[in-house]
Amino acid sequence: MTTVEAPVISKTTAASGLTAAVAILQKWGATGEQGTAILRVSRSTYARAKRRDPGWEVNLDGDQLTRISLVLNMHAALRVIFDNPENHYGFMAMANHNGYFDGRSPLEIIAQGGILSLYEVYRRIDSLRGAQW
Repeated sequence: MTTVEAPVISKTTAASGLTAAVAILQKWGATGEQGTAILRVSRSTYARAKRRDPGWEVNLDGDQLTRISLVLNMHAALRVIFDNPENHYGFMAMANHNGYFDGRSPLEIIAQGGILSLYEVYRRIDSLRGAQW
C-alpha cells in the first residue's frame, strides 16, 4: 500500500497565504473574532497577518492551510461571479434566503468555525459560477 503525503508548505508561503486570507476576510467585513474562528488561528497570529509584516513566517497545520485555501477559493469564485467589487466583497455579509443559509449570511455560517460549514459555503458559492471558469 502506498501513502500520499501532503506537500510541504514553507513557513513563508504559509504566512503569505494567511495574510491574503485575512485581507479578504477584512474586505468581507469579518471581525477579528470571526476571522480567528474561520482560520482557526490565535488572535496574535491573526493580528500579525493583518499587519502584513515583511519577512514574517508562520507554521500552520493542514487544517489551517485548508481553511486558508477555502477562503482564497471562495474569493476567486466570487470574482468570477460578480464584476462589481461591491458585490464580490459584499456577498459574504448579505443575508441569504436559500435553504441552507435560512436568512443567515455566508459569513455568519463560516464564522461558527467548523470546517464542514466552511467547505459547504465554499461548495455552494462555487456552484454559482457554473461554467464560468
